[in-house]
Amino acid sequence: MKSSEIRQKFLEFFESHGHVIVPSSALVPGNDPTLLFTNAGMVQFKDVFLGQDKRAYVRAASAQRCVRAGGKHNDLENVGYTARHHTFFEMLGNFSFGDYFKRNAILFAWEFLVDTLGIPKDRLWATVYAEDDEAADIWLNEVGIMPARLVRIGTSDNFWQMGDTGPCGPCSEIFYDHGPEVAGGPPGSKDAEGDRYIEIWNLVFMQYNRDASGQLHPLPKPSVDTGMGLERIAAVMQQVHSNYEIDLFRDLIAAAARVTNTQELSSNSLKVIADHIRACAFLVTDGVIPGNEGRGYVLRRIIRRAIRHGYRLGQKQPFFHLLVNDLAHVMGQAYPELMAAQEHVTAVLRQEEERFAETLDNGMEVLEAVLRQEKQMLGGELVFRLYDTFGFPVDLTADIARERGVAIDQAGFEAAMAQQRERARASGKFSMQAGLEYTGLPTEFHGYETLQQDAQILALYKQGSHVEFIEAGEEAVIVLERTPFYAESGGQVGDRGELLASSGTFAVEDTQKIQANVFGHKGLLRSGRMAVGDAVVAKVDPSARIHTAYNHSATHLLHAALRQVLGKHVTQKGSLVDANRLRFDFSHHSAMQADEIRAVENLVNAHIRQNHRVATQSMAYDEAVKKGAIALFGEKYGDTVRVVEMGAFSTELCGGTHVAHSGDIGFFRIVAESGVAAGIRRIEAVTGDAALAYSQRQEQQLLEIAGALKAAPQEVAYKLSQILDHVKQMEKEIAILQSKLAGLQGSALIEDAQEVKGVRVLAAKLEGGNAKTMREALDNFKQKLKSCVVVLGTTENNKVSLIAGVSDDLTAKLKAGDLVNFVAQQVGGKGGGRADMAQAGGSMPEKLPQALASVPGWLEQKL
Repeated sequence: MKSSEIRQKFLEFFESHGHVIVPSSALVPGNDPTLLFTNAGMVQFKDVFLGQDKRAYVRAASAQRCVRAGGKHNDLENVGYTARHHTFFEMLGNFSFGDYFKRNAILFAWEFLVDTLGIPKDRLWATVYAEDDEAADIWLNEVGIMPARLVRIGTSDNFWQMGDTGPCGPCSEIFYDHGPEVAGGPPGSKDAEGDRYIEIWNLVFMQYNRDASGQLHPLPKPSVDTGMGLERIAAVMQQVHSNYEIDLFRDLIAAAARVTNTQELSSNSLKVIADHIRACAFLVTDGVIPGNEGRGYVLRRIIRRAIRHGYRLGQKQPFFHLLVNDLAHVMGQAYPELMAAQEHVTAVLRQEEERFAETLDNGMEVLEAVLRQEKQMLGGELVFRLYDTFGFPVDLTADIARERGVAIDQAGFEAAMAQQRERARASGKFSMQAGLEYTGLPTEFHGYETLQQDAQILALYKQGSHVEFIEAGEEAVIVLERTPFYAESGGQVGDRGELLASSGTFAVEDTQKIQANVFGHKGLLRSGRMAVGDAVVAKVDPSARIHTAYNHSATHLLHAALRQVLGKHVTQKGSLVDANRLRFDFSHHSAMQADEIRAVENLVNAHIRQNHRVATQSMAYDEAVKKGAIALFGEKYGDTVRVVEMGAFSTELCGGTHVAHSGDIGFFRIVAESGVAAGIRRIEAVTGDAALAYSQRQEQQLLEIAGALKAAPQEVAYKLSQILDHVKQMEKEIAILQSKLAGLQGSALIEDAQEVKGVRVLAAKLEGGNAKTMREALDNFKQKLKSCVVVLGTTENNKVSLIAGVSDDLTAKLKAGDLVNFVAQQVGGKGGGRADMAQAGGSMPEKLPQALASVPGWLEQKL
């Protein structure tokens, strides 16, 4: 039975049982920041399961396209190495929203598999969640499955959840037995990883919603979410053991062999290419464009992995995009959106191939040379260089190395990545230095003279790819032939503002350099339409620009002041200036003292009051250095440089925007001084209105503290010292009283000790206890009861504290850590410790009495 027939029969079967057939949703989940891609059929119904949305139907069925290639659900590394892993797959699913539950879900699945598809009953096995007696009863007494073919399995395999948060619940899985000629054991056995028994359908009984803290909350209406992989059931129906042998893949593998001129159809590289064309084509169809972050980066990784496998087969010309037509022929009838987007998908993939082709040769040459010499592990620096210079994702390098039996130094790679992030300025802002291909004219910058200018659009980019036009609501990057917008460099953030055209308004959120002399204006088209060639008026936000200038000019004064107060060894190691604040990193061996911070702050404000004229001039680099100009960390300078002077106090090389006179800054306040690396310190500061507001907030806080202390502002320090001394004395007295209280309680509680199989056991709540008094009480009880087991609990602020002790003569048989964990789980917590003493916590104080009462039973069972 062909894959298309199985898909159709599935949808017709559930339609005949009252289900509404719902089309597949896009691979990019709508308004769901918790998921990178749609990874299961239930994603489009997530809000329905949570009770936040209501549909006109209570039963649904779908054939959902899914991708698992990033985030929590990531199968990318296994593709091409196993029989059943894919980046893209189709999930057949039926859903009930508060209508039917476990019984119908199980009976529907059995009827479809046995009666519709004709699968022999003796080839089917089922699993249920270990604690789900209801589902087990349905399988045994209504379906009539042989007890030997029903397996109870614990949480890790039979409790399903889409992500770290969201709808979840116990599940029942159905397995197909390929027969004794295939290696492998039944589900739950030690040989379960073999290929004999293959999971084909998962019936999820949605009962809970897991919140961000991990707590389970019952759903308003228990529901059903099932998922059957089309590729897996097709393998069963077509009597093959690998998904790559089914009709869907046979056609795509043949097409991949054609475009790569490969004769050997069993090549794993052909399987990878056939899998990846499905993922890539549908991702582009659903609006994802190859890029350097998020979904675009995952797509780029998949494309480049496919290209690399083509390269491995000897195909060094663009080939991947040629498979879009073959894919449309195979899957276009089921997914007409693919047919509609076929030309666009082909163009996007071809462009990405061409971009990567020129770097692949060089990167592979470097990697191959190292692999010929290295027999055990690739260094992290090399892996990073391949990533940074040649665009090799680390998993692609690992993929190639694994084929040669060589590991990669993942920790070393991560360390190199961390160093790069540290070097990057304006952390968290978008980056356009890579990925935007531009070959036009350089940008003329006129932002020193004006904040408004007529210009023309030279290029448009959407999600990293060149486009001819954009429409309202779309984010893009625009290149102009001239601009007043300053592009981020020298630690100064890019300007924001707007581009006005007769056809629309574009809000510029940031400006960065695509190339050394090409500026990209990133933002959102608020209205209308803009196209390459359109005339615009470029307007910089004047308030943001002047406040940024306050902060940038202040960093020059700060740098000079630090060198004067701390010494000439101080050099700039990085900076960030925007409209709200400034951040300045510098070399210094120790934390600044309070008097040093005050001296620097005073010196900067003194030169603000001197109102130096801020002079700029261009000169030869050598001449500027002779003049004493200080170069900025991480900047590259040409033969001619721009020098910024503030009187005789500060002279620096700088391309940023500044105030006309130092007095324009108004006021300067340091708000923080900290260490960021060995020998590197950081100052954070504010200027102008922000500095005044900061000072006023501090003054208001002082007045509030003085009011609370009933003291004058100048007496606050003395008054606070008196109160702290009093508090310390009170704490000592309280500790003494708590100890006495615990002792009094102990005398009464010790009479409650029981005896279980010759062992004294005491499980009691200690009123008003704390960690110290509970430990003292535990030691006291153990000393008096001799051979004993003791559990004490106390509650405070809706939290539970537990401590357990086992006398030394019993620790060979009983562990305090096991005991305290047993009790803690009943009060919503966990814990552990030594065999003789262990502690734990919990979040459900109302369950403490019941939990303590269960200790004798635990002890009896253990003994």
